[in-house]
Amino acid sequence: MKKKIAKLFFFKIGQGLLPIRVSQIPVEVIAGFTLAALAIPVNIGYSKIAGTPVVTGLYTMLLPVLLFALAGGSRLLVVGADSATAAILAAGLIGIANTGTDEYLALAGILALMAAALMILARIVGLAFLADFLSHSVLIGFLTGVGIQVALGQISSILGLKGGGHGTLQQIWFDIQQIDQINYCALSVALVVLLVILGAKRISERIPGALIAVVGAITASWVFNFDAFMHVIGSIPSGLPHLSLPQVDWSWDLVHKLLPVAFSMFLVILAQSAATSRAYAARHNQPLDQNADLNGLALANIGAGLSGTFVVAGSPTKTQIVDSAGGRTQLTHLVAAGVVILVLLFLTEPLAYMPESVLAVIVFLTGIDLIKLRKMLDILQKRPSEFWIAMITVLMVIFVGIEQGILLAMVLSLIEHTRHGYRPKNTVLEYTEEGRWITHPVADKTQAVPGLMIYRFTHSIYYANATQLSREIELLTQGQNPPLRWFCIDASAISDVDYTATETLKSLSDLLRKKKIRLIVSQMQNGSNEDRHQKIQELFGEDAFFDTLDDVVAAYILTGTKDQYNQLISNGSVAKDSML
Repeated sequence: MKKKIAKLFFFKIGQGLLPIRVSQIPVEVIAGFTLAALAIPVNIGYSKIAGTPVVTGLYTMLLPVLLFALAGGSRLLVVGADSATAAILAAGLIGIANTGTDEYLALAGILALMAAALMILARIVGLAFLADFLSHSVLIGFLTGVGIQVALGQISSILGLKGGGHGTLQQIWFDIQQIDQINYCALSVALVVLLVILGAKRISERIPGALIAVVGAITASWVFNFDAFMHVIGSIPSGLPHLSLPQVDWSWDLVHKLLPVAFSMFLVILAQSAATSRAYAARHNQPLDQNADLNGLALANIGAGLSGTFVVAGSPTKTQIVDSAGGRTQLTHLVAAGVVILVLLFLTEPLAYMPESVLAVIVFLTGIDLIKLRKMLDILQKRPSEFWIAMITVLMVIFVGIEQGILLAMVLSLIEHTRHGYRPKNTVLEYTEEGRWITHPVADKTQAVPGLMIYRFTHSIYYANATQLSREIELLTQGQNPPLRWFCIDASAISDVDYTATETLKSLSDLLRKKKIRLIVSQMQNGSNEDRHQKIQELFGEDAFFDTLDDVVAAYILTGTKDQYNQLISNGSVAKDSML
């Protein structure tokens, strides 16, 4: 028992950090500076969404990032403030505490700790597997939807408009209504920054164009007094956060109010983080350890709750920033955290000169990079059914929300998986004179050798497809010429057999026994539901299991020779001792 508990909470320190190639370190450092330069203003914006003080956005890049970098499994996933969880926080605390107050901030910390507790519980129960139900096509749709939503959300700030509204449609509607109020100074600065970033990228992917643009914009704003013509970020208090438990007056009523908010955050953190880490792990052919990521996310949110900030999650936009800058390990995030420490101690005053339109351009380009139009078209060409699932995910993310889009993506992936398992494409096998195996559709009813049918079921057998198993075996045993003597189920693709399927096999065994057809199984996977395996053995008999298909054919031919000899004896055609 102790070993099991230890296994549950064993943290693989440095899994996302080590090993590091020496030649990669300069790139990681540059990527870390780029992440810090871009994420600092973005996180400040998220703090405004959450209703917490501006400096808390910077705090999300300190202890939470450090803890995930050390304990998380993903080498690429960036953990930090997130627009979806920030919005859930603000909506959940309405009517409980006033925005921006000490009580409000304390409740935000409590929610981060509650979300962490739910992640630990999920780790114990084993809910990390839910992330496996996000297919690659759905992940592409998810990232595309996030990219479109993020890009469209920045248009008002690029144009220097007041903006407003919740959700993509409302934001676009507000932008259209305010179109005559464009701030051309803000738009001009935004266009210059856009040209610098795109120009640097065209020259070389390694040039940190965004970092150059941010530093240049802050310098120009300080020299030319941009705050007189456009919105800038404004002053930020300096200093590092103090570690302490959030101070609140506990009551069951408060827990009752906060638990649904924390649970909503937990779902978004689990789903969005898993979707992002899976997508980038697949992109760079890196291993994915969802349990380690869950450990890291739990620790990161404990760090958030103790350091006076709000809940954090895996961020697709920040992960894209690091990926574009060439970062490939959590060293990038440690560097970014170090930069934030320096900013909090010495550079909060220059940061105040950052124009909001510059921030909007950076976030806009990050969103554009997330849009996977070519891959969507590739899915449409190769798998139209999966394309429509991906497209539904895109529309859900854009017009309803990221959290709803993620949950729908999980459901759609599960439905797609179930659809394939519900109607597997099974085959029958033919053994040629050259000793080769050839597959045929079930409808061909081809025998492996005369009197022997080998039927390959290409999925685990469970309640939803057990009827198909029964129907196809009954079809294959009817009208055969020559009549079947053996029927073999090739179980090489069967990893599990549930109770319903076991009962179905029992009925089929009785049916075939009445038809004087022997039912056997070949290539049963070792360790596949041992209890069911034992029950099937009891049903078929120990001698009904064969290791390979060649063993089946050899045993069948040998048995056939004996049967023919016994038949000749019973007919009196040969003497019983004639073969002696």
